[in-house]
Amino acid sequence: MKVLKVEQREDKRMYLEIEIDSAEFEKAMDRSYKKNVKQINIPGFRKGKAPRKIIEKYYTEAIFYDDAINFVCPEAYDEAIKEADIDPVDMPEIDIVKLEKGENFVFSALVTVRPEVTLGEYKGITAEKDVNTVTDEEIDADIKRMQENAARVSTVTEGTIEMGDKVDLDFEGFVDEVAFEGGKGENYSLVLGSNSFIPGFEEQIAGKTIGEDFDVDVTFPEDYHAEDLKGKKAIFKCKVHSVEKKELPELDDEFAKDVSEFDTLAELRNDAKEKLEKAKEAEANRKFEDAVVDVAVENATVEIPECMVNNQIENQIKDISYRLQSQGMPLEQYLQFTGMTMESLREQLKDTAYKAVKTQLVVGAIADAEKVEVTDEDLEGEYKKMADMYGMEVDKVKELMGANAESLKLDLKAQKTIDLIVAAAKVGKAKKTTAKKAATKKTDEGEEKAEPKKTAAKKTTTSKTTAAKKTTAKKADGEEKAAPKKTTAKKATTASKTTAAKKTTTTKKAATKKDAE
Repeated sequence: MKVLKVEQREDKRMYLEIEIDSAEFEKAMDRSYKKNVKQINIPGFRKGKAPRKIIEKYYTEAIFYDDAINFVCPEAYDEAIKEADIDPVDMPEIDIVKLEKGENFVFSALVTVRPEVTLGEYKGITAEKDVNTVTDEEIDADIKRMQENAARVSTVTEGTIEMGDKVDLDFEGFVDEVAFEGGKGENYSLVLGSNSFIPGFEEQIAGKTIGEDFDVDVTFPEDYHAEDLKGKKAIFKCKVHSVEKKELPELDDEFAKDVSEFDTLAELRNDAKEKLEKAKEAEANRKFEDAVVDVAVENATVEIPECMVNNQIENQIKDISYRLQSQGMPLEQYLQFTGMTMESLREQLKDTAYKAVKTQLVVGAIADAEKVEVTDEDLEGEYKKMADMYGMEVDKVKELMGANAESLKLDLKAQKTIDLIVAAAKVGKAKKTTAKKAATKKTDEGEEKAEPKKTAAKKTTTSKTTAAKKTTAKKADGEEKAAPKKTTAKKATTASKTTAAKKTTTTKKAATKKDAE
């Protein structure tokens, strides 16, 4: 492999021309023949037994190009970006430059690289920190939660429904006597008083009888997420099949003994207070950390490639889908309930994705500027924490982490960098420092981007590529045939994948939960 050319284009992407020795490409062609020969028919030969030269004479040698290119391009591309010291953040655009029998194979890669960052002030930032005062009302609520968890639950199929009951409900909504999309549910579990339905819906179920058919009249709010239902009057035809009722225990010393190691309710309340104080302190620290990092990120300038934001959006959608699936709701059903489409969901996530990418890039640049490193001791300490958390042996954790160890190191490096920024921060009235920034402009998508400036630091993690996608050969008479041979500027069938920028612990996941109704 030889890198013939490396140049930066006007759009900041890097253009590489990469040459592969003809002997190496010939080996790839032979591999392609061995892979495909069993599926190729040649008159006069048993299927799968025709020699390579006969097949190439009958179909032309182009029949083996696709797989041969897929065999050689990914590894050559990986070596080329390492040699050129390039850090890709997206799939490259691959094109054939030269492909002739007996000649060296040359292909090009157009690569979007990690952008450079101009850091502003990131030490000595001032941010506010919450006071972790615990009120009697919060203690009461925590004790109430314990009481609810200790309640005896019984399922009944007759009688009157009350607020606080969990009902098994069928419903279907109508506007102007026409059923609307997403307004029907069967055997839906709903806790009356949870306020998860349209205002006024749950209150009208209370007082009804189990097994009774009844109507609920509501008006959709003016700010309802489904445009065609905003402000509309609707009727829901409902029926409750069964109800789960709770019998709460008395709040006394016996209750404290049943739910804890304490002998009195007073001791239980004191313990609840201490735990709430610790939880509030942890939350205050987290918010302070976020506030400090936000200022450091705001003070920095970076021109973010659109592909990085798009990749982050897709990662967030995968996270949302996974969380919804764990709750028994497919993403498609969630979109239906909320009146959104995939495009509107992506648009909703754009701002948080942009912020997450910028945070990752800025924290990485600070890590480089401060020469933050992750030691073996750091890694061993993290393995120990994980082992303790999951009740496993450290060696087993290492085995399970496997190839993800490098990702763990990146996360630890990011957290060490954040700890460094926070340690230098001050608690006080929030103020934003003024850094010299490049002039910013908006992209077509409304994202803030900066004009080019010299950077203070950049991240140099090398992304890896994976095997390429294979195109389908043209077919004739039910047999595989390759397209006519082209030897100049043919689009490669290889689409070597580069790993998207790794998420760090600083990346915030989008808050996307909405009420289903």
